[in-house]
Amino acid sequence: MVAADDPTVARGDRVWIALPYLFILLPAVFSLPRGWRPEVPFLVLLAAAWHWFMVTSRPGRTGRPAAVIVYFVVMLAVIGMLIRIDTLFTVTALVMFVQSFTLIPGWWAYAGVAATAGVLVVARPGHERTPGEMLFAFLAALLVASAIGLVGQAVREQNENRKVMIARLREAGAELTALAEENASLQARLLTSAREAGVLAERQRMAREIHDTVAQGLAAVITQLEAADAVIGDASAVRARLDTVRALARESLNDARRSVQALRPAPLDEAQLVAALHDVAGKWSRAAGVPVSVSVTGDPRPLHPEVEITLLRVAQEALTNVGKHASATRVGLTLSYMEDVAVLDVRDDGSGFVPGATDPSQMSGFGLIAMRQRIIRLAGAFEVETAPGQGTGISATVPAIPAGADPESSGRSGKAR
Repeated sequence: MVAADDPTVARGDRVWIALPYLFILLPAVFSLPRGWRPEVPFLVLLAAAWHWFMVTSRPGRTGRPAAVIVYFVVMLAVIGMLIRIDTLFTVTALVMFVQSFTLIPGWWAYAGVAATAGVLVVARPGHERTPGEMLFAFLAALLVASAIGLVGQAVREQNENRKVMIARLREAGAELTALAEENASLQARLLTSAREAGVLAERQRMAREIHDTVAQGLAAVITQLEAADAVIGDASAVRARLDTVRALARESLNDARRSVQALRPAPLDEAQLVAALHDVAGKWSRAAGVPVSVSVTGDPRPLHPEVEITLLRVAQEALTNVGKHASATRVGLTLSYMEDVAVLDVRDDGSGFVPGATDPSQMSGFGLIAMRQRIIRLAGAFEVETAPGQGTGISATVPAIPAGADPESSGRSGKAR
């Protein structure tokens, strides 16, 4: 049993809690107008107070067998006296049938039903009844009460099962919510790790690029200037050396500018990924003389900067590889926005190559290996489809993390949990 003022009690359970008081007080309302008998209100209030004390006020009290026996003895005695005074209180005995199946576990509930039926038969006035009639009345009351009790017990068991199922569903929902939050936290941490790894890889790339371009160009400039000292008397030779130095310096300056611009894709500074892809493809097409088609599927939406930068880098390097090695006549870029991932496909109709047999020298800078590493750092997937004379297609799949996600703050909150 549960307390009536418990906020977690369902409406149906509140009815069962209030039902005993209704069956105790209702007969008194009709009995008292038929003739004032002071013992009636006394016994009615005694029954209601006893039920409140033993059952309603502290539901755990009737968990002990001795307490249940004392409760039934007192209640049946009071109800028996009320029935003796007025047969209207026969209705009150129905309360004890219900309490038998509510408070007494297992088959012992039928002992409570039998005791109640016995009191109901014996306490009713009418000395003219034969023992056979009293036995028949007892058995009839026992059968009817047992049938009603079984139905009530089945309904209560269904209610309990429903409550257990609802509780399990709530627990499952809470676990799913916790898993979703944990997944978001892990994904945010992955972005942070990818960012840190990307910074390190960018530094290494810049060191290689400066060594291979700017540093070598400056070394060549110094060599030309030293050679000019040897021909200082020959004006035409000096002029030729100076022209060479000027060309080398200009080339080194352009290499330095390209390296600086490579720190952040310029198209993303003022545009979203779709517009940036159109801009990059247009510029490459004009420079390479190869038509490029850009198509977008799904619902375009802002993604996290790390995701957009990674996809744009892959598109830039893929186009660079096509220009260097593919001898293609057309190229197609497709950006697909899906529910959980974003996919970039770059395909050309060029010469292709044998997978796994590519010259490593052709993978310098951001070649296939570097593109794969970028995608894998974001827990994505990178695939290459190619064959000699069949063109090349690359597919880069990354998580579609929204633009509002903050990897650092999400990582801190995940640690706090």
